[in-house]
Amino acid sequence: MQAFDNLNLPSLLDTLVSVGAAFVLGTTIGLERQWRQRSAGLRTNALVAVAAAVFVDMANRLGGHDAAVHVVAYVVSGVGFLGAGAIMKEGANVIGLNTAATLWGSAAVGACAGADLLAEALVATLFVLASNTLLRPVVNRINRRPIEEARGEASYAVHLTCAPEDHVRLRETLVEALEAAAYPVRELEVRAMGEQAVELEARLFATAVDPDELDKAVDGLRQHAGVRQAYWSGSAEE
Repeated sequence: MQAFDNLNLPSLLDTLVSVGAAFVLGTTIGLERQWRQRSAGLRTNALVAVAAAVFVDMANRLGGHDAAVHVVAYVVSGVGFLGAGAIMKEGANVIGLNTAATLWGSAAVGACAGADLLAEALVATLFVLASNTLLRPVVNRINRRPIEEARGEASYAVHLTCAPEDHVRLRETLVEALEAAAYPVRELEVRAMGEQAVELEARLFATAVDPDELDKAVDGLRQHAGVRQAYWSGSAEE
């Protein structure tokens, strides 16, 4: 039988060492994840490392180093899909990225072990653990640091005041004048200022303006009938 013909004790011992190393190292990575109660913990990381080692070791035994290299590429892709399942979106927040990256690291450790690169597998394990433990205090310190300076881009708006009966006509005039000056309007808001006046506020797409150009456009708006006041303003957005 082919199964008995394929029995090779030295090769079997080599596989046992490779897969055993992957199991121990994957368990070590998973232990840290389980201790922190992450979704992919002890068993998941151990299984990923063992499976990667088995695939690479089998390819190495059946087809040599070239076949093992091809299988490593498939392992990388396959674990990428597995990691995607650990990533979740909650509102504006995305969680699970670190867990997915750790699974990828466990696969790398297993692939090294399966390729009989045990020292490299150990080194990879140490660096994965260091990333999840030694860097954690640094991340927490940065996250707790107060933001001392607001950083953002500028927001510009053109304001025009007119009588209530003129605001529809002047709204079109305002938009056309700003587009002609190469400052298209992003948003237009109409606000009542009592019963005798209406303010039009045109927020611009531009995050930087030429003051002389915008002054010229506003001066042109002041010349239209019904315009009581026209000016532009700028502010910083976070």
